[in-house]
Amino acid sequence: MRHRESFVCAGLLLLSSIAASAIASEPSDPETAIRQMVRANAEKDLPTLSRLMAHDADIVSYSVGGRKYVGWPEFEREMREEFLNTKKIEIPITELKVWTKGDIAWFTMELDYTRYVGEGSEVKRTVLPLRETGVLERRAGRWQLLSWHESFRSAQLGGPLASPSATAGSHRLVSDAASTAMPDVSGEWEILEVEDEKRYKATLDKSGNGPYTQHGGRFVTTKFADRLWQGTWQQPGNDREGGFEVLLSEDGTEANGIWWYSRVGNHKNIPPREHGGTYQWKKLTPKPANAQ
Repeated sequence: MRHRESFVCAGLLLLSSIAASAIASEPSDPETAIRQMVRANAEKDLPTLSRLMAHDADIVSYSVGGRKYVGWPEFEREMREEFLNTKKIEIPITELKVWTKGDIAWFTMELDYTRYVGEGSEVKRTVLPLRETGVLERRAGRWQLLSWHESFRSAQLGGPLASPSATAGSHRLVSDAASTAMPDVSGEWEILEVEDEKRYKATLDKSGNGPYTQHGGRFVTTKFADRLWQGTWQQPGNDREGGFEVLLSEDGTEANGIWWYSRVGNHKNIPPREHGGTYQWKKLTPKPANAQ
């Protein structure tokens, strides 16, 4: 009996030590919690992400490309797919500001979400310059992320990141209210897929719909707001389709952004973050002489 009691006591001491270690590893402030979440994402550490994010069923969050998450399971499913489909993830934080009031904290953050997809010489690197905002709550002494929203902070996706102090001669990245209406984008455009250096031409109507010279392709515009131009593409020639999101320059002559697959042949379960690459669009049709 004495040996059994010693064993039980030793077991209790071990469990207490593990519990104390777990408590000690919990972030003591919201900024530490945020940085741990970003690091967990980069390290594909889903258990840590799960611990640091609230699982309330009615929490709503938003990501790039119009994606909306309600509750934890939907986000967890996409992150599992993202981790499976990327060779490596790097997420350097370029700016982070946190405000705290009691058990509530909120933050703004800028980071470069960098994905590596493929093997060997075929590895493709894509940089997504993002800005994020979010709210955390301290529950039972633990800081957890409640809700968040992320968007692109730069038109030059996958390329040189735009500086906040852009010169007067460069395109501004923040549009005014007058630019929210869909501009006339009719005409001929040169499309460059940056990573593969593929070039082809698209002929669009004023609503942003029309064919392009790549496997009998066609663009369809689905949404335009604040110069953010979104749509779909289809290529019957190689039986593929997907989506795109680009930011149109203020003068309407250029657009930069990303494209991705939604279907390749019979393969339809492609993760939304499985981007095909980055786009650079340039309008070839000159503006009419009387255009303002």
